[in-house]
Amino acid sequence: MRRGGPSVLGIVLAGGEGKRLMPLTADRAKPAVTFGGTYRLVDFVLSNLVNADILRICVLTQYKSHSLDRHVTTTWRMSSLLGNYVTPVPAQQRLGPHWYLGSADAILQSLNLIYDERPEYVAVFGADHVYRMDPRQMLNQHIESGAGVTVAGIRVPRAESSAFGVITPGSDGQAVERFLEKPADPPGLADDPECVFASMGNYLFTTKALVEALQRDAEDDNSVHDMGGSILPQLTERGEAHLYDFSTNHVPGETSRDQGYWRDVGTLDAYYDAHMDLIAERPAFNLYNRQWPIYTHSGQLSPARFNAGGIASESIISAGCLIRGQVTRSVLSPGVVVDPGAVVQGSVLHDNVHIGRGAVVRGAVLDKNVEVPPGATIGVNPERDAELYTVSKGGVIALGKGQLVP
Repeated sequence: MRRGGPSVLGIVLAGGEGKRLMPLTADRAKPAVTFGGTYRLVDFVLSNLVNADILRICVLTQYKSHSLDRHVTTTWRMSSLLGNYVTPVPAQQRLGPHWYLGSADAILQSLNLIYDERPEYVAVFGADHVYRMDPRQMLNQHIESGAGVTVAGIRVPRAESSAFGVITPGSDGQAVERFLEKPADPPGLADDPECVFASMGNYLFTTKALVEALQRDAEDDNSVHDMGGSILPQLTERGEAHLYDFSTNHVPGETSRDQGYWRDVGTLDAYYDAHMDLIAERPAFNLYNRQWPIYTHSGQLSPARFNAGGIASESIISAGCLIRGQVTRSVLSPGVVVDPGAVVQGSVLHDNVHIGRGAVVRGAVLDKNVEVPPGATIGVNPERDAELYTVSKGGVIALGKGQLVP
């Protein structure tokens, strides 16, 4: 953070394989997956940290990290004159001939980063969620409370609890009484029995508490060495864990509609739904908030062009696109071409996708470089789509990078 304030090191956990997002993660780590046309998922957490003046950030990578490493190193260039940096840190086997055993082990194997920087606090944030957040407000509560760790929580329906770490707050609303990792049937909140506090995967640690917790965890042969499954329960038992209610967080330029928006886009259905949130007249998540911008770099491309009667409505069209057909309720990344007579409806098209003349694409996510031949259809014949492509539980059709379309 800025000179004069508390010193904070940011650690972004970006080693996730993202199996539930296949085929989009077949060739890249989940944080490197394109989102919103021009962004990568990792851009959201990095933008939140940088906007909050946390300007020394290590991105821990492991799984198929080339695309992620390249994006971070080419996009996130900070002022070396001021000693600021965003740097990818690959798994290095510093503690022996094994890769990361879990998110806690990833930080344990990277303690040299903390020893070198010697921060007062460490922000450990996940890399694959879509949201805006000012971490300074969470840090202020953490400092005032004197907690060893503060975990950000958001209210979700109790029926969804098996997908999250669940936090049971004490009577003061801050001290964490219990932390359960993906429970099947947890108790609801006192003021709302049908909701629970889900962990957002964002933690603020006092450095001493983090280092000691990691060292205790490393000595436990029965541990899964995970932040949510191991470290948070351990600190909860010691009375050192506090909850930060994300609904109290406010960023400049927010609207009443998108305040408190947070999405875990770990499945194809969630990924698709989050894109649909972007394109409404009053979007549930507003990409155009210039007071708290989401940063990225999408290359030097000419503006989008519409020819031959091409039209787009309720859509996001990125630079370099050529639209000569019809596009509705869709998000198009740079370089997408839609030929005359083609129809794209309710779809997400990544870089350089080409939709041929007269083709129809509905309810689909097409990864980069997919070419849909003239007259072909996707999202028209469900039985045929199920034979050829990945289809989610919610019916979203997904094609991997460069996948051939008959």
